Amino acid sequence: MFAFDKSLRFLDQTRRYSIAATDAGWEVREERDSEVVRKVQLKDWHRVERARRTIANELDTLQRQGWSEV
Repeated sequence: MFAFDKSLRFLDQTRRYSIAATDAGWEVREERDSEVVRKVQLKDWHRVERARRTIANELDTLQRQGWSEV
């Protein structure tokens, strides 16, 4: 079963990205300071992979800007 969960922190800000398998497919979720800003249900694995790549790119960008993995 596929699962992805990463959290980053910068000063007092936190961002969390997760992808989790559900009965209906996969849930892609983004939180900023414990507020859900994006929550998507996907059924197509190719879309899940695309979402994971997009998240990975954003994580790389944030880490270059000084964010640290929690």
